[in-house]
This record gives sequence, C-alpha cells and structure tokens, in this order.
Amino acid sequence: MTHPLVPQIIDLATPVAEELGLEVVGVVFHTNQRPPVLRVDIRNPQQDTGLNDCERMSRALEASLDGSDIIPDAYVLEVSSPGISRQLTTDREYLSFKGFPVIVFTSQPYDGQQEWIGQLIRRDEISVYLNQKGRVIEIPRTLISRVQLNESR
Repeated sequence: MTHPLVPQIIDLATPVAEELGLEVVGVVFHTNQRPPVLRVDIRNPQQDTGLNDCERMSRALEASLDGSDIIPDAYVLEVSSPGISRQLTTDREYLSFKGFPVIVFTSQPYDGQQEWIGQLIRRDEISVYLNQKGRVIEIPRTLISRVQLNESR
C-alpha cells in the first residue's frame, strides 16, 4: 500500500529531477524501518543513469524536502537507479514485463508464504496475478511489499 505522503513527495521531486535532466520513476516510503527510508528511483533519459546522477538528485532533493517539511521526523533518503533488476511499480512496467518471471514479496504471509515466484500475468486495482506452472495465483495488492523481476530464471 502506498504511503499517503508519496504523492506529495512525487510532486516535490519531479521538478527537482527535471531541472537536473532526470526523471522520477518511483517513490517508496518504508515507514516500518527505524529511521524510515524514503527511496526515490530516478532515470536519466539521455544515457545510462550513473552514480553522479543519483548524487546530484540526492543533494537537490534533500534540500527541497528539508525546506518543505513534508516529512517532519528523521528519515533516510536513498536515491538510486532502478536498473534492469528493478522492482515493478508503474502500470507501464507491469504491461512491459507481462509473461516475465517475477518474485512477489508480501508484508505478511498469504496462503502460508511471503514469497511467490511465477510468470507475471497482470495487475489490477485489487490483485497481482501470477502463472505458477499453469495455475493462476491471485495475490491481494494490499499485502504486497514489492514485485521484482526474477533474474535467477
């Protein structure tokens, strides 16, 4: 489930990224960690996203976040490139990687497990659907902590 501050953070981070020639491709706020971790994934549309891009974005975004007081308490800011082993977050990524092997991680056990491996079928407002050896598995989105490509296959 998306943290309620994420839309505000995206609204703040998007112009900061654009000013640097970058794009924001994902924001996740992990409040179950101490201190909480704000992860912002960026992409350089002109070239491979490098460490320099992440450092520039981190410095600029940190200044904007501190000035805005959106997040009143202490937190850790992580700016990174999603890379090929990225988590799937956007509708476009779910469409692009349909049929690919993925791992779905749940925040609590669902049907007795917290890790589901299968081929991505689709995602809707309620669930993510996987194909496990011809069997369709439906996992509620409210329980999903992350979905990522399974590179071991």
